[in-house]
Amino acid sequence: MAHELATISGKAAMMYVGQVPWHGLGTALKSPATAAEAIRAASLDWQVVKSPLYFEHGKAKHPVHHRFAMVRDDLLKLAGPPPVLGIVGAEYKPLQNREAFEWFDPIVGEGAAIYHTAGALGGGERVWILAKLPDDIRVVGDDIAHKYLLLSNSHDGSSSVQVKFTPVRVVCQNTLTMALNQGQGVRIPHTRNLKDRLVAARAALGIIHRRFEGITTDFKSLAGIQLNQDRLGLYLSKVFPMPADPEDIKGRSRAQLAREKSAHLFREGVGNTKPPVLGTLWAAYNGVTEYVDHAMKYGDAERRLNAIWFGGGYLTKARAFRLAMENAADWKN
Repeated sequence: MAHELATISGKAAMMYVGQVPWHGLGTALKSPATAAEAIRAASLDWQVVKSPLYFEHGKAKHPVHHRFAMVRDDLLKLAGPPPVLGIVGAEYKPLQNREAFEWFDPIVGEGAAIYHTAGALGGGERVWILAKLPDDIRVVGDDIAHKYLLLSNSHDGSSSVQVKFTPVRVVCQNTLTMALNQGQGVRIPHTRNLKDRLVAARAALGIIHRRFEGITTDFKSLAGIQLNQDRLGLYLSKVFPMPADPEDIKGRSRAQLAREKSAHLFREGVGNTKPPVLGTLWAAYNGVTEYVDHAMKYGDAERRLNAIWFGGGYLTKARAFRLAMENAADWKN
């Protein structure tokens, strides 16, 4: 299986702290002190530039007005044209890797997180940094989730900087990624004034801790609700709805397969087979996340990581969590 990491100058564009990732790639660090160090170790120490576009008409070249190609500056020195990361308009202002990832530095400086992973997808279209927060979420019994924040930035014009809460269930490594719009937003202004950044970081930390307290409460509530077959079927039918078009045979088959696989993982999934998790709404939600993260077929591993963190897989998991919480409110009595 191909790994999901960009390769830059012959090296996998990733650094990690602690245990070697499953693919065995990347540069190991004991504990990077700053985002800049993490970026260097992950081979992300480059910038992007907006390059004018031209088209040929006959023997002449003409500029494409108000449209630019995003390219890496370190590749401009090489022979031949560099890969184009994306096409953007005149108003687009690129945010460099260092600028985007400096968001975490005040939080790490406060001792409230450590850099865990940084890397890139494709040719550098999307870069990310994952920070691990101290303490864990104890859902029920020995069922524990580590607390992470995932920051990503795209260089193809598709999205701005995103920060997501990303608990990881330890027993099965399911990524329970959820958007910030499920709670108060977190923002540290981009300023060179260290004092201002530390003040903003402390405020952001307060929001982050409160949000994780809310997530812990939510997870516990899911673990407290038992499901019968009818409730499980209703939940999965909403998570994986049938296409509106009855002639969409492939779409209907995919939805039915997803329901069946998730129902099986509800009963037999990693961490779901023993009390107090067995038969709960928490097990049903994790049946979906295990299916999305580990059982769905994405074609290759790069598509897999992109999907489960940023694309269709992430949206499915976010929908599964939202519906689980809605059903929990209806079924708690």
